[in-house]
Amino acid sequence: MQKKVLKGLSLLLMLSGLLMFISCASTDVQSTPDAPKAQLAADTTASDAGDQDAAKRALEEDAIRKEQEAAKNAFISEDVYFDYDSSTLTSSAQAVLQAKAGWLRNNPDAAIVIEGHCDERGTTEYNLALGDRRANSAKTFLVDMGIPASSFKTVSYGEEMPVDPGKTEDAFAKNRRAHFTIE
Repeated sequence: MQKKVLKGLSLLLMLSGLLMFISCASTDVQSTPDAPKAQLAADTTASDAGDQDAAKRALEEDAIRKEQEAAKNAFISEDVYFDYDSSTLTSSAQAVLQAKAGWLRNNPDAAIVIEGHCDERGTTEYNLALGDRRANSAKTFLVDMGIPASSFKTVSYGEEMPVDPGKTEDAFAKNRRAHFTIE
């Protein structure tokens, strides 16, 4: 698809250059030696090639930007979930954190906040402490994977910011999490 677009763009540029060249000529123009004509043709071809290269670079840069944005959105949107009354990382939580470590290695200047969250069961004080343990558990795992500790801040919201306000076990499971944001 990209090759077809580039071929079409190249053809369009060559045709427009040819039309401009033909339309600029007038009847009282004196003929010139073949060398300047050849130079003009070479300049036009070089200009078209430069335009093609610029268009190709622009398409590649746009694709890279979209890929980076998708990776950033995945980093932010995927939470780390915990079992009831636990700050121990499950194997699925470790897999999520390994993916996040990959993004962090590619973005070493990112400043990250790890938020610890809980479901509504337990006292406010207990849930704030549990949320803190959850955030620090995720941070410790990432630091052990080689990400600098200075990249992170942790905060606990306890039960105060539920993602699902329901009173079911499914809602509680969604709220037992560590959430990542980028400052």
